[in-house]
Amino acid sequence: MRHFPFDRPGRFYKGNIHCHSTRSDGLLSPADVAHAYRERGYDFISITDHFLGRYGSTITDTSALRTGDFTTIPGAELHAKGLENGILWDLLAVGLPADFAPIGATENAADLAARASATGAFVVIAHPAWNGVTHSDALSLIESIDAIEIHNEGHTLDSDRGNGWMLADSLATAGHRISAFAADDAHFKHDRFDRFGGWVHVRSESLDPDALLAALKAGHYYSSTGPLIHNVCLSASEIVVECEPASGIMLGGWGTVRSYVRGDGLTRASFPLHMFRSAFFRVTVVTADGRKAWTNPVWLDDRP
Repeated sequence: MRHFPFDRPGRFYKGNIHCHSTRSDGLLSPADVAHAYRERGYDFISITDHFLGRYGSTITDTSALRTGDFTTIPGAELHAKGLENGILWDLLAVGLPADFAPIGATENAADLAARASATGAFVVIAHPAWNGVTHSDALSLIESIDAIEIHNEGHTLDSDRGNGWMLADSLATAGHRISAFAADDAHFKHDRFDRFGGWVHVRSESLDPDALLAALKAGHYYSSTGPLIHNVCLSASEIVVECEPASGIMLGGWGTVRSYVRGDGLTRASFPLHMFRSAFFRVTVVTADGRKAWTNPVWLDDRP
């Protein structure tokens, strides 16, 4: 089932897929960025430096930073004109090849996203609330994008515009089957400010970069700012969520459809499947201190 990692073989690997180094506007070298994340227990990162002419329009090579227990996926943050409000698009492309051609002078965002997607990259809309991406903006790229960034740690803290769920839910309610992810957008410009605040847990049989990329493309991951989701399972009548102790476990679906449980130290909750049968559900787990974890939207007609 697409976007559903919990019944997949392998294990969860923790990663951040949006950060920057001195190869663009970050303050740490690629090696120091990798070291920082590895020291914090991450299994992988993608350094997504800005793919702009003033930075050489190159993909930051991080292959030499891989070890037996930590790996990297090449990527970049791409920019093009075309948002309705006149602001540039910011798109992440994780898994881009080293020879990805510079952006053409007249290349629009839809063509750029399609070109990145054609390489097999995981192509996503970054921090949509910060850029002001509308539903109709997103529709112009919908055939080429895999996901929406629904938590951006940097813009959560610098402008309160780091939450992308409004756009992701709008697209899901309209029937568009894309996933959603959390990340840092770390530049290391402020002490303890823009890093280690949002990540993905990717289900994969190995730490091989290609395996992780395939899992991202399939939506076989969940996102978090803190709590772990241990399992989500579906029976003929129920959706059951198991997680770290939480104060709330919530399911949201098409439009205003929702169900929730509140309490102290919740580690398990069950929800009626029939409420969500017509479309999709997504899980939110929230802890007493406000940290959250989210599944991707899961469409029930994808169920085997």
